[in-house]
Amino acid sequence: MRVICPHCKNVNNIPIKESYKVANCGECKNSLLDTTPIDLCETNFDEVLVNSDIPVIIDFWAPWCGPCKMMGPNFEKSAKKFALKALYVKVNTEEEQNLEARFKIKSIPTLLVFKNGIEIHRMSGLMDEITLNNLASQFI
Repeated sequence: MRVICPHCKNVNNIPIKESYKVANCGECKNSLLDTTPIDLCETNFDEVLVNSDIPVIIDFWAPWCGPCKMMGPNFEKSAKKFALKALYVKVNTEEEQNLEARFKIKSIPTLLVFKNGIEIHRMSGLMDEITLNNLASQFI
């Protein structure tokens, strides 16, 4: 399956397994098991979506948004549970207004789930870790 390196954003082909003890990027050699959400911008957004064989969960947020700040730690905790099962990414709507407009984001935080480059789910509002885990689980 194809996965995106969270460090250099290189596309990697790895074998499909139930779990992974080690998986390193072929380009930068860093761990593909790093679950820190990736910040996306207009220049790399589409490339990440089309080159990820695992679901991509996108958090559209802004630094001034109270609920976004509250959800951020929950989003990061949820990401840790789904290494190489789902890719968690963030889009700052203050910096990426074209992406905000393109996806018609009306309120934040808003999560979009993409699979095979196609939006398959959308959900807005503050979510706890359990809700985020359940969301990711239903698309894996």
